[in-house]
Amino acid sequence: MYWAVQHLTKTYDRITALTDVTFSVRPGEVLGLIGPNGAGKTTLFECMAGVLPSDAGEVSLDGVPLAPRARASHVFYLPDAIAPWPAQTVGWALDFTLGFFGGDPAARADVVDRLGLAPLLRAPIGTLSKGQRKRAVLAIGMLTPQPLLLADEPFDGLDLRQTREVSAALRAHAAAGRTLFLSIHQIADAARVCDRFVLLSGGRVCAEGTVAELSQRVDTNNTSLEELFLALT
Repeated sequence: MYWAVQHLTKTYDRITALTDVTFSVRPGEVLGLIGPNGAGKTTLFECMAGVLPSDAGEVSLDGVPLAPRARASHVFYLPDAIAPWPAQTVGWALDFTLGFFGGDPAARADVVDRLGLAPLLRAPIGTLSKGQRKRAVLAIGMLTPQPLLLADEPFDGLDLRQTREVSAALRAHAAAGRTLFLSIHQIADAARVCDRFVLLSGGRVCAEGTVAELSQRVDTNNTSLEELFLALT
């Protein structure tokens, strides 16, 4: 499934959060949305998922524009800093997700193993640390069946070892056929896990492509994503 975001614009009163945002999401890739705080990353995800109305532009799937209400069956959005069902255990949340959304029960054990959740399955979500909660919420997203998963700041609250483990889990998830679009503040984390990148600054897309393609945009052999971002924004 090939996603296209075209000319998406969103304004809050006199503040324009997104301006003419256009890019593509290719099947089976891990696409990174890179930008500083306030760039419009969360607003973009909310508009793509249909939870926030845009003022202009469209989101299409295989060339067919999708109304916001029609996107729920194609995209699942994981906001940052959420703690769903705080009184329920992690295991309950995973089982509920599978039952409610119709995910694959056979995937549960693999997701639990890759995200190191076995010791936490009986722990109430509300008692988890920030990093533990992040891994539990990511597991919820990975067990949903929608072809496209949007995850806002999937590495927030994780230490270096956990970040690498979650990166490997997300790469394996994409290799199994899921398309991932990740909003990432730390550029080093994005470089580790993503295939391509959308660079967002001030609500505008400054560039889109692989590291090699971005390097060509600034006519340099520098393959540092951080330096390319600074040069292109």
